[in-house]
Amino acid sequence: MTSTTAESVSPDGQTPAGDGGRVALSLTRRTTRPARHLADLSGEERRQVAVSLGQPAFRADQLSRHYFTRLIDADDADAMTDLPERVRGPLVDALLPRLLAAARTQSCDDGRTRKTAWRAADGALLESVIMRYPDRATVCVSSQAGCGMGCPFCATGQGGLTRNLSTGEIVEQVVHAARVIRRGELAGGTARLSNVVFMGMGEPLANYAAVTAALRRLVAAPPEGLGLSARGLTVSTVGLVPAMRRLATEGLPVTLALSLHAPDDELRDTLVPINNRWPVAEALAAAWEYAELTGRRISIEYALIDGVNDDPGRAEALAALLVGRLAHVNLIPLNPTDGSSWQASAPAGQRAFVRRLRERGIATTVRDTRGREIAAACGQLAAEPTAAAGRPHRAAAAAGSQADGTRVPR
Repeated sequence: MTSTTAESVSPDGQTPAGDGGRVALSLTRRTTRPARHLADLSGEERRQVAVSLGQPAFRADQLSRHYFTRLIDADDADAMTDLPERVRGPLVDALLPRLLAAARTQSCDDGRTRKTAWRAADGALLESVIMRYPDRATVCVSSQAGCGMGCPFCATGQGGLTRNLSTGEIVEQVVHAARVIRRGELAGGTARLSNVVFMGMGEPLANYAAVTAALRRLVAAPPEGLGLSARGLTVSTVGLVPAMRRLATEGLPVTLALSLHAPDDELRDTLVPINNRWPVAEALAAAWEYAELTGRRISIEYALIDGVNDDPGRAEALAALLVGRLAHVNLIPLNPTDGSSWQASAPAGQRAFVRRLRERGIATTVRDTRGREIAAACGQLAAEPTAAAGRPHRAAAAAGSQADGTRVPR
């Protein structure tokens, strides 16, 4: 049975105790728990499932290798020829349930960008975006269906939160992308998935347990996981301070991206409502702690909004906060969404903002966003697979940057 409640969101997805700070509320629809998937389980837990089915424990390792190494899912189970046919079905049913079904797929950028809207078993909608470049392949994944953070310039935030995704649902997005890239289904030929950015729908650190478990599955060597480099993974957050500090102790040297968008509390309270609970100084302090403990440079995400946060004074204020820190600024010209009248800063304003930061010695890049024509750009994700044909379909994809100051896509 589904019920709807209004609640605030804590770093682990639970309702936090009050501490005097004002937190934006979001409608959260309670749904049935997704089916158990091998990505939800440790290797030992998978082996226990095999034994419970009357099979040798090593059968679970075989199945895991098919999934993480050969990138085979339940739809291609017949290709798992080393698993006897009589045991294959029960094992696949127990450990490889169909968690996500593609509701709509769109491509752009001459076939190098693909956005998929997924429908979960309970009807929840989410999206992921695959981006192929000459030197790398990236997937932008969702950690929640919807988002409860309420940022007014983000289509996902405008729609509110449906629910957290399970570890299996997150990993499924990545394995699907790895399969697409390996098979050469995007323009540019076959490749290996190299980068995963948690910048799709949702606030990753509000679904802390599932996201960190997914990170561990992605970096673990087969048959435990996919075997990606932790340095190719990026986790974005609007500044959930306790979760940022906790992530710093996990032993996962992923890149942390802080969505700052304003250097002062007065404006950031409006642009990023969670700032009412954890203001700029606290969010940055947690970021610097993360950098110190992990040795990883912090990415400061900053959406440039015309006449809102792109004035010279705020460029100077941002530089003052970052000078001497292990950080770089990733400027994002605002992408349009149906629910906001704001627009991106004019090119001259962008150049002036960049110049002021660089003059203060702040490594700064401007994101060359992929997929805007199919609403697959940063902040546009909203998962509307039933939209009329030909209507732009909102989604989120993260574009990236380099520290050398060049304008590049991710």
